[in-house]
Amino acid sequence: MVFNSLSFAVFFVVVTTAYFTLHHRFRWLLLLAASCFFYMFFIPVYILILVLTILIDYLAAIRIERTQDPKHKRLLLGISVASLCATLFTFKYFNFFNENVAHVASLLDLNYPIQALRIALPIGLSFHTFQGLSYVIEVYRGHQKAEHHFGIYSLYVMYFPQLVAGPIERPQNMLHQFHEVKRFDLNRLGDGMLLVLWGLFKKVVVADSLALYVDAVYNASSHHNGTTLIVATYFFAFQIYCDFSGYSDIARGVSRVYGIELMKNFDTPYFASSISEFWSRWHISLSTWFRDYVYIPLGGNRVSAPKQARNILFVFMLSGFWHGANWTFLIWGALHGICLVVERLFGSGDRPPRAVVPTRWSRIAGVLLTFHVTVLAWVFFRAPDVSAALDIMWRIVAFPGPLFFDPILVQSLFGIAVVLALDLFHRYADFWNHHDQYSIPFRFAYALSLLFGVILLGVEKGTQFIYFQF
Repeated sequence: MVFNSLSFAVFFVVVTTAYFTLHHRFRWLLLLAASCFFYMFFIPVYILILVLTILIDYLAAIRIERTQDPKHKRLLLGISVASLCATLFTFKYFNFFNENVAHVASLLDLNYPIQALRIALPIGLSFHTFQGLSYVIEVYRGHQKAEHHFGIYSLYVMYFPQLVAGPIERPQNMLHQFHEVKRFDLNRLGDGMLLVLWGLFKKVVVADSLALYVDAVYNASSHHNGTTLIVATYFFAFQIYCDFSGYSDIARGVSRVYGIELMKNFDTPYFASSISEFWSRWHISLSTWFRDYVYIPLGGNRVSAPKQARNILFVFMLSGFWHGANWTFLIWGALHGICLVVERLFGSGDRPPRAVVPTRWSRIAGVLLTFHVTVLAWVFFRAPDVSAALDIMWRIVAFPGPLFFDPILVQSLFGIAVVLALDLFHRYADFWNHHDQYSIPFRFAYALSLLFGVILLGVEKGTQFIYFQF
């Protein structure tokens, strides 16, 4: 069941109606049951894995809170972290490491009998794994009290709006909201549905239209010239943005209807003027997770310049590997890490250097440079393997050619222009936090425009959200 489907629309209406009909003390149970149903819609048996990891973390956190022995606390934390990471490794990374070890053994003419595992990746595994990790780490650090209500903690991990593709929430933001009494609010319902429509517009009108062109080119990249490939790469940059931010907006909108606020995960990232600024605006829940739980514990900015560069490269390569068990993701992360290290060396990471040209133009130049660096890196993210990525980059440089007219091109360019314009409007007007200042006719007309856009321009057989695979 995906957000851009009729089945989810029916599911949402039924759950929402029941939610505001039930007494407050039973709503957690409804949301947990709905979340279980939502998750089991994909591969039902995998919910047992989720239940097991939830139970381990639940018990470990309570024991961590109660014990006074630091060694015992570290042991309990280690057990919890190891169980989560072992599950993630088994399903997502075992075959990658096994394949590479087998390749090295073959080169050395050694017998390597271990076979690949024939198992499907649980949907959204990396997301709810990191959400569980943040909980036990925060309890260990003393920043969060252990949740003694097993159902509420289970809901924290399994809450269906953000279960399979985030945002990766912190317990400080989420757990207390499940305990609070939420009353039906017509204005909040309108706010949430407007955000849902905006997310659907980005997904089914823009991202899915772009996917038609991108998939056709990247799936047969050796048959296309450099011009077509560069257009497809530009389009993929906006496809993945509209796809992922669209999911996040739908998740936030659905949750807002229930009176539960999820964190903002994207903030006009393609208008960033540096890579460091880009990562403060792109997948914010993941970048802050790595900052708080990996980068800062490694020493962060409090170490020497060489160690700081090492920490940055390690974190970004780990971030790349989080996205997928493929060398392409490691290279994608390394490219961003290298760019950030270079920014820090020249002082543009935290303290921008004195501009030689007027600030406005230096800002525009920075935005254009940052955008094209991210576009270049997206080649490795989208390509199936390293050799294909290198071939695509070579063809872009060495084999320019004609760009044939395609109606999809026109619709895609129009969709990109609309998204960029509305993104700027939302950002500078702070629309999603203050749209109640706009008249009801304006908001109604805006919602109606998005709805008609989804119905009239949306791709009928849309694709699954890209980040479901992570």
